[in-house]
Amino acid sequence: MENTGSVRENLVDPITLKGFRDYLPDDMISRNQVVEKIRLVYEKYGFLPIDTPILEYLVTLIGTAGEETNKQMFRLESPEREPIAMRFDLTVPFARIIAQYPEKIKMPFRRYHIGPVFRADKPGPGRYRQFTQFDIDAAGSESVAVDAEVVAAMCEALRSLGLKNCEDSDAASPEYQVRINHRRLVDAMLEGCGIDDPATHKHILRVIDKLSKVGLDNIEKELGEGRVDESGDKIPGVGLENSVIRRILEFISIEGKTREEVLTVLEEKLPDTELSRAALAEMKELRACLDHLGVGETEAVFDPTLTRGLDYYTGPVFEAFLPFAPEFGSVMGGGRYDQLVERFLDEKIPATGASIGLDRLISALIATGKIKTISTTTKVIILTMQDVPKTELLSVARELRSVNIPTEIFLGNPKTGMRDQLSYANFKEIPIAVIIGPDELKMGKASIKNLIVGKEKRSDIEDRIAYVKAGKTGQVTVERNALISTIRDMLKD
Repeated sequence: MENTGSVRENLVDPITLKGFRDYLPDDMISRNQVVEKIRLVYEKYGFLPIDTPILEYLVTLIGTAGEETNKQMFRLESPEREPIAMRFDLTVPFARIIAQYPEKIKMPFRRYHIGPVFRADKPGPGRYRQFTQFDIDAAGSESVAVDAEVVAAMCEALRSLGLKNCEDSDAASPEYQVRINHRRLVDAMLEGCGIDDPATHKHILRVIDKLSKVGLDNIEKELGEGRVDESGDKIPGVGLENSVIRRILEFISIEGKTREEVLTVLEEKLPDTELSRAALAEMKELRACLDHLGVGETEAVFDPTLTRGLDYYTGPVFEAFLPFAPEFGSVMGGGRYDQLVERFLDEKIPATGASIGLDRLISALIATGKIKTISTTTKVIILTMQDVPKTELLSVARELRSVNIPTEIFLGNPKTGMRDQLSYANFKEIPIAVIIGPDELKMGKASIKNLIVGKEKRSDIEDRIAYVKAGKTGQVTVERNALISTIRDMLKD
């Protein structure tokens, strides 16, 4: 029958939802390596693994993080017709399980948690509607020393990925930086400006939090009558008087070469109230703790502009960014939230923590060449020839896997020739190929081809005859009992 080339009408278009993405092997291998390095750091600090469901009752999530986050929730209905939603972060579920399992969770309690969360946000570079967070949290202690340990763990996690700061390298500028502020310092400043309306207070915090994205001039406009953004949309202003705007701008412009310098200026600028004295005392203690933990001045800086967008923060707040990739924004953030657990339990359980936006962090590291994508974890591919029984190849594969050498047998189209099999291996960047043909099988030998060396050595030789004469094939033939030791030596090289 003649093939008309017609397409079935019931075929479904294979596309992902807007703001969502698939992760192919070269994404996942790099991702898993990043996760493993961070996990080892977190476990050094005593954090333990947990997991929670993606879906929560709507009442668990609603109203915990602010009006904007409420709008971004993916809301659903359970089979029992109960209102539910997909979690927007991992912190609220953590607060829930603390209240739900008092007999199993002994305070103080430290946990780490990695998993997907969902927000109907506007997609952007490294920003998706489903994204993965990697959190650490510590509950059951009011001590500022715990906040300092969270910051220290944040810094060490970034160092574990190969990023450097000025203290431990000859880098001219830090490759990562954690910004730190205290929510009550901002509250004290606004209190001194005579602002006591909660809605106005929240609006000002949201405006200040956008400083790094929109700049000081636009912040000034938003604190006043508002502005028009690049798309032509009107952004409503807070409507503050010019004298109040100047005081806020003066506060968020405070800088210093050291954490101590910033505190000195803050102490001069803030009103002398009980609120400001308490917040400054905690920041001074935090500074001392960071010093004793060896967290450098370029690693963690005190920054009065930082407010963090979520409503549940009550004390120190943190945010990490990569100066060489500013377009990706913050890659890690968190802070103290001493009242969140009280939503579920009639008992005060203070807590603090930080969250890595894994997708954004990895996107930034790959885009700037700090890490490279990896196509495969396979170290050896065994090529197939039609005259060699598959059982022989299976035995070789078992032998290599038994000593933890990741091995794949080419089991594609049996008519695929040697050249195409090698092309497949090169495409996947598998470093070593094992070739057992009829001759090798009779003599009890195996040919081992170092694909990386072979590729490098033939890069400047276009003529195949010259290549073979030069002996630059990167291939050796060895006795079968020398197979493992030879491959191990090649992998070391």
